[in-house]
Amino acid sequence: MLIKIISALLILVTAYFGLSHGSRTFSKPSAEYLQMMALLGITDTVRVIFGICPILSVILILFPQTFFAGNVLRAVLLLLMMTLALKAGNYKFALIEIPFLAMPLLLIYLGHPLKNGY
Repeated sequence: MLIKIISALLILVTAYFGLSHGSRTFSKPSAEYLQMMALLGITDTVRVIFGICPILSVILILFPQTFFAGNVLRAVLLLLMMTLALKAGNYKFALIEIPFLAMPLLLIYLGHPLKNGY
């Protein structure tokens, strides 16, 4: 029972981060944000795709049938961002993303709290 509660809380945190980061893409970006994206080699088109994918991953995570695929998508996106940050020499950004990368992996391990119909 405790594992299901922890998993549900992690899903809520993941949903919050995924929706907030994804929706931020569609607002007017700050100069600092645009500079960081340019350093990472991310164009406006790729930036919009990086905004849609976290929202899609959250939607997939919410349902037990697509839970695994949503977490894999989220982990791949975070790993890609970390890789781009390392390529640009931004080690601090890559290190900050490690706990966020651990969340979908932990969720995959714990499983969806509603998987057995509860």
